[in-house]
Amino acid sequence: MKHINQLFILLIFTFILQGCGSYSFTGADIDYTSTKTYQVNYFQNNAPIVEPGIDREFTIKLQDLLLNQTNLDLVNSSGDLIFEGEIVEYYISPITATSEISAAQNRLTIGVNVRFYNTKEELKDFEQRFSFYFDYDGATQLTGSQLDVAIEFIFERITQDIFNASLANW
Repeated sequence: MKHINQLFILLIFTFILQGCGSYSFTGADIDYTSTKTYQVNYFQNNAPIVEPGIDREFTIKLQDLLLNQTNLDLVNSSGDLIFEGEIVEYYISPITATSEISAAQNRLTIGVNVRFYNTKEELKDFEQRFSFYFDYDGATQLTGSQLDVAIEFIFERITQDIFNASLANW
């Protein structure tokens, strides 16, 4: 009788662990049995205003996010999942004014057009524009380290939105 109880407890424990095995804390909905690799093609900067270096920075940021939140391997070609696109917006606009007819606050907006291809499940393919912004004091110039902070903030949000749209099952 003791062995039957132990076997029963072992079976229940096995079912519980097996049920939790496919859960992902990042929310990624990836079939790792068929999907092993991803590819991030270089995102060209086609925005009317070109900020040097943000194309390379964005491409690397997206690669790193996928590397950190999935168990997929990064490849240069023939990936199971393919991300490509271009930066299509980069502009600064005033969002609030002062009584002296100057900007009290400005907003940097960056937009990225993304094409996602899932070679294993073509129904998940899409093309979509993602954008986000960073607000800052109108009396300051967005240069140097403040510009770096703004771009990092925007790219963090955009890459997470891309991840959620392409791989998360929320």
